[in-house]
Parts: sequence; C-alpha cells; structure tokens
Amino acid sequence: MWRNYMTVGVRALMKNRTYALINILGLAIGMAACLMILLFVRYEFSYDKWLPNAENTYQIQSWYDPRILTGGGDNKLQMTPYATGAAMQKDFPQIEKWVYAMSTTPVFSKDGQVSTMEDFLYVNDDLLSVLQLPILHGDANALNQPNTAVMTQAEAIRRFGTDQVVGKTMTLISRGKSRDFRINAVLRDIPRNSSFKANTIARIDINSYFADQPDALTCWGCQNGWIWAKLKPGADAKAMESQFAAWEKRNIPDEDAGDAHYNAGDDQDWKLVNIRDIHLGEGQGAALTPGNDKRSILTFAIIALLILGMAIINFTNLATARASQRAREVALRKVLGATRRQLIFQFIAESVLISVIAMVIALTFVELLMPSLAAFLEADIAVHYFGADGILLPVLGLMLAVGVLSGIYPAFFLSRFQPASVLKANKSATEAAGTGRLRNVLVVGQFAVSIGLIVCTAVVYTQTVYARTVDPGYQRDHILQVDELSRYVVLGKGEAIMAQTARIPGVKAVGRTAIGIATDNNNGTGVLVPGNPESIPMGNYSVDIGLKDAMGLTMVAGRWFDKREADDMTLPYPSTPEAERALVARGANIVVNELGARKLGFNNPADAVGKTVRAALVDNSLGLVPVTIIGVMKDARFRSVRRPLDALFFYAQREGQSYMIVRYEGDPAAMRGKVEAMWKGMVTDVPFNAKFSDDIMVDLYKADDARAKSFAGFAVLAVIVACLGLFGLAAFTAERRTKEIGIRKVLGARTQDIVRLLVWQFSKPVMIANLIAWPVAWWAMQEWLNRFDARIPLGPTPFLLAGGMALLIAVGTIGAHAFRVARSNPIVALRYE
Repeated sequence: MWRNYMTVGVRALMKNRTYALINILGLAIGMAACLMILLFVRYEFSYDKWLPNAENTYQIQSWYDPRILTGGGDNKLQMTPYATGAAMQKDFPQIEKWVYAMSTTPVFSKDGQVSTMEDFLYVNDDLLSVLQLPILHGDANALNQPNTAVMTQAEAIRRFGTDQVVGKTMTLISRGKSRDFRINAVLRDIPRNSSFKANTIARIDINSYFADQPDALTCWGCQNGWIWAKLKPGADAKAMESQFAAWEKRNIPDEDAGDAHYNAGDDQDWKLVNIRDIHLGEGQGAALTPGNDKRSILTFAIIALLILGMAIINFTNLATARASQRAREVALRKVLGATRRQLIFQFIAESVLISVIAMVIALTFVELLMPSLAAFLEADIAVHYFGADGILLPVLGLMLAVGVLSGIYPAFFLSRFQPASVLKANKSATEAAGTGRLRNVLVVGQFAVSIGLIVCTAVVYTQTVYARTVDPGYQRDHILQVDELSRYVVLGKGEAIMAQTARIPGVKAVGRTAIGIATDNNNGTGVLVPGNPESIPMGNYSVDIGLKDAMGLTMVAGRWFDKREADDMTLPYPSTPEAERALVARGANIVVNELGARKLGFNNPADAVGKTVRAALVDNSLGLVPVTIIGVMKDARFRSVRRPLDALFFYAQREGQSYMIVRYEGDPAAMRGKVEAMWKGMVTDVPFNAKFSDDIMVDLYKADDARAKSFAGFAVLAVIVACLGLFGLAAFTAERRTKEIGIRKVLGARTQDIVRLLVWQFSKPVMIANLIAWPVAWWAMQEWLNRFDARIPLGPTPFLLAGGMALLIAVGTIGAHAFRVARSNPIVALRYE
C-alpha cells in the first residue's frame, strides 16, 4: 500500500514539475530558515549549561534604584561591591565559597617588549573552586595561593608560542608595580556560550593590592568587580534573597558627609542569579560579556516559525488550487473501491514525500550557510546530527510535522469529491474548486508577515543610522581618542604628553578627560542645594582646560575653566589628605551641563552661574566641598542613545584623567602614526591605544547594525517564500481561467485589460495584508524604539514603503506570467476538448 502511495506521489510530482519545484523549494527555504534560527535560539539558551555544578553556581548582583543612577546606563548591575562577599558568607551558611574578580588590562612584559593583556582578571581567591573551568594542563588547585595564574590555551600560544607553559613565570605591571606570577595551569579555551570571559586569571593578595586605597575593600557604593558564589547542594536562593533586606540593615553602615547622611543600602538591592540565567537575565549593566534580551531571542523564534508557516501555506494553497486537476483521479479511485481514509493517507503520504525531499535540500542550505551565519553572530554554532546537541531527532520531527501539516487540509479537501459530479460529461478538469476564500486568506497572512518584517527592517536600519549621526552636543568628527593615561607609570606625564601632541602638525586642539566617547566608566556623587535637604545625584568627572576646544563643546552660559584662575584647579592626583582638607576649606569651581543645571533647580542656565552648591568630592569624613558653578555647557551625549543623558558636572585637574582627545585635520592614518610615534618616545612601559571617533561609533552600535541585517535577511526570506506561492497560485488560476480569457478576447478585451484583471485579483490580498501588518509592526517598533533615549519618530514612511514594496514585488511576480497568458491565442483556449 505504501509503495503504491509513493509511486503515485512521484508520478504526480513528475507530471507537474512547476508545482513540485515551487512546493519543494518553498518548503526547503522555510525549513532551512527555521532550522538555522532555532539553532541560534538554542545556542542563546545554552549559556553556561556546560559548566559543572552550574545549578549551584550564582552571581551576586547589585540592582540600583533607577532614580539615583548617574551613569545613564542599566541600573541592574552584574557587579557588586567587594564587601558583599564576606558579609554574605558570614550571615548565610548556605554559601560554601565565594570569589571576587576585577577586570583590568595590565602590561605584559617579556624580553623587553610590552603589550596590554585583554580579558584579564585579578581574583582574591581560588576561582577554579567556584567556577570549574575546563583544564588542559595542570590541576584544579592552580589558584590555591597568591601570585599564581592560569591562562587559556590560545593566550598561552599568543604570549609564549606554546601551550606548555605550566611552571613558567610571567611579569605584569599594574598600578605602577611589577609583579611576577607563576602559571600553574592552562585552561581550554572558554566556549563562547558563557557569561564568563577571561584569557588570563591571576590571584593576588587583595589587601596588598589596595594598600593605598583601603576604602575600596569596605566601600558599599564602589562597583569594581564581580562576585561568584557556590551554594551548598539544596540551598534555596530565593529564600536567601527574601532575607536580604534584613541583611542590609545589619551590615551596611550609615555614612556622613558633613551634614549629609545616607546609607548605600537604600540605593541598591542584591540579587542571586544562577550562572545559567545571566546571559538572558534582567541584569545586563556592567556585564563581563555582552548579554542578550530574552524577548529578542523569542522574537527570532517566532519569526522562524512564521517563515516555516508561510512555506506550509504555500503547499496548502497550491494543493487546493490544483485540486480540480486531480478530481477525476479521486473519482476513479472511489469508483474502483478506494475509501476516503485511504485517499487521505495517500495525499498525506505525498505531502510527507515532498517534505522529505525539501528537508534534504534544507539541510544542504544549513550546512552551507550556518558557518557564515555563526561568524556573523560571533557564535560557536555547529551542526551535529548525533549526540546531546544533535539535531537528527528534531529534523525528523520537523520533517514529519511539516509533511502532515502541509497535507492534512488538502487531503481532506481532495478526498471529499463525489464521483457522480466529477465524472459528468460536461465537467471540465480545469474548473475552479471551491470559492478560493481560504487561499486568499492564506495569501493575506503570508504578505502580512512579509510586510511586517520589511517595516521592522526599515525602522531598525533608520534608527541605527540616526544613532550614529545624531548631534551628540559636540563635534564628533576628526577626533582621535587616546586611552591609558590613567596608568600609574604615566602619572605626572600627562601635561607633557599633551604639550608634545599639540606640537604635531595637523593637531588643532588637545584635551584630557575622565569621560570620553562611549566610555564605560561611571563616577557619581551627591550634590546638596541650599534649601533642599535631598541629595541630587550627578555624574562628576575631571577634565583639563583643553577639553572644550578638543571636543568642540559649547557653552550656553558662563565660562569654561581658565588656567589663570587659581580656584579652577582642584586636587592633585593622586590626592593627599592635606590637599582634600584645603579644598573643603576654600571650595572649587565646576561646570555643569544643561540637564545638571535643571536638576539643581535652575531652569534658565544663566541663573545657575555664580551659584554655590556642595558636593562630595573628597573623603566623607572631611565633609562636602563648596563648589561654585562658573559655566553651563550644552548637553553632550557621551554614551549610547539607548542611555538617558547624564546630569554632569566637570572639575579641573592637572593629572589623573583617563583619555586624551586629539582634534586633528588631514589624513587620519598619518595622524595616528604621528601620535603613536610621540607616545612611544615618551612612554616605554605602556603600549599605545587609540581609536578614531568614527570607529568607536561603529563598535557602539554594532549589535543594532547586526539586528537590522538580521531583520533584512528574514524579510528577504519571507518575501521569497511568499512570491513562490503567489507565482504558483497565479499560474494555476490563470490556467483554470483559460477559456474565460479566450472569451474575453473574442469579445474585444485587449491584452492590457486581461493583465490588469489578473494583476488586480492578486493585488487585493496584498493591500489587505497591509491593514493587518501595519498595526502589529507599529506596536512592535514603538516598543523597541522606547528603549532609546534619542529616537526617530515613527512616521508613515516605513509603512508606506513596505506596503509599496510588497505590492511591486507581487505585481512583478505575476505580471510577466499574466502578460504571457493574456497574449495567448483564443482559438487554442476555446478548442473543443
């Protein structure tokens, strides 16, 4: 019986090759898109599940009240203060062990050559006892004492030319000191599907490391690193979290700064997040690796299923459209004794056969395209058919599901034909079957999906371009941003480096700042305004006098810092207690931005100039510093447009800034080479590290650009699948209407009249699809755009563009075929059978 079904199915395909090609190709594209997207979705949900004991491994996170956040970023941080670890272990015996890690870029010194170490972590304890990372050489006790280190295989080869480095010593320079570390183990390269990332991990004596800054270990508002904790088996993290409010009150002391009183626990809440939930979790601020949004991932999964559904719709449409061609076959089989059940099984078997052929083609597409897609997504997505991550069973399930879903309605539709009515002498094999309403509904659904994806592509692309080009409040072009000025070995050389840079031909201005273009550092403090007992949070950053011209900042009231004004300069760097006491006594001058002035209560920027407020710029025990506002600067967006503008104030220092801003004219590459040569002539212990502002913008919006390209790819696939179905449907409809077209031509209809008739028939569903797609796309894009602080208005342009494009594609798909049919000879169409 099954052999008979297959024989009939193959003959049916061979007899109608166009129908078979459209169905198979449409299903193959839909299946391939579905498989590739679902592979990516599975990959995103697989983060850190490979880690041993992952179910008991947690990250302690600090989530801030968004109203007091000064950095303008995500208020749910993955970082937490160092003091958290010991305080939690003291009060919660469920914590078996915890470890603190800091990300830094020490200088690696070997054979007289220096280079910075990227993805480097300092830890205070044995990290490998908490995170059981895979070890290639050495053992799990590699970090059981200070001054030991481990590195990944790739990093070992990069630094030493071999992975046989166990027992070797490496010399690192950080915080102005040279330290030697013994390499006790080599790790296997950490998989990309991990929220943890490090090339080298070194254990230090953290008390010695912060000997000159002991407050860093006791400060409850300092966010400099991450804490991972291993809970004892059976520990209930949610039960622990429910006790955190009481734990805060027991452990976090009140602090005073003059007459200002506050408690760091009032600003933040602590969370225990399982390591498997970090990548797609709520807390994505200050992340060690970029996370993802669970809603976006689920959106991709829905799109994959929609594209597959469109391919299934094609099959259903074409099968019902050509039903009349098989009506006599069904009638004869029924006359010869076939039951309806047997006919249903036969047509479903034919559908499964098409699904099998389509799946083979789809897997070919997946094998060819998946490496490129994985590289584009920067993910390690491999196609395996067997094993724990094999796709063989899902492939078989998808193949059968698509075959059955595609064929079940056509099977019931075809098997219901009555032999008596079909076999009448005057019954034409090309007469239409049914009203065609279902087919029109399905076509509307297909193009609604296509139009929606085109709208999303247009909006995401436009917003990405807008983000890169919107006025940031300063002159962003022709800027070279030089990093590494805050290193200890560079301290004291900042003014000399700036002076030498200013002498380079082509350099127009040079300035230094603690906040640059798209930098990650956040520094906030509270400001007290006379008459207001509430502290106002503001970002505060040190700058030098040259920054205004270097960045092209604009003053809207007052003035910028002037080297001739003694009160414009604040503290030396590093600071001393004597200098801090003197600053509290004499006060300082600051420049605020427009938003900062408004937050301080001055709606008119000019009203803020000359006013004195108090800010916490020194050790809290010394009190608040009286600061006088000498100028108000136009709001400048230093960070991504996703983040709200910061309320900022700047204070002037001669040293201690992290970045040097170089405004230049002429060839960028030549300018970078000149600045690098100057740097190497003055600083031998720190490698040169600089980026152009344009390159920084590209990196900043890289994820948004990738999202725009992804939506564009989905839209193209959806349109291809929809057009394949539309073309096949138009071909069969035109075939059924051959006699009608012949009669119309005999009665005087012109070719353009026939083409207009056929094109209009298939244009109506596309127009109706717009009415469905537009509201859904508007809602989805409105939600997405609301995540940006600066965004494009969601006007009618992308919707009209998508609707017009879909209509043009539909007309182009069926126009040529309609023209060919309209030009056919009516004598042939009206010939007696």
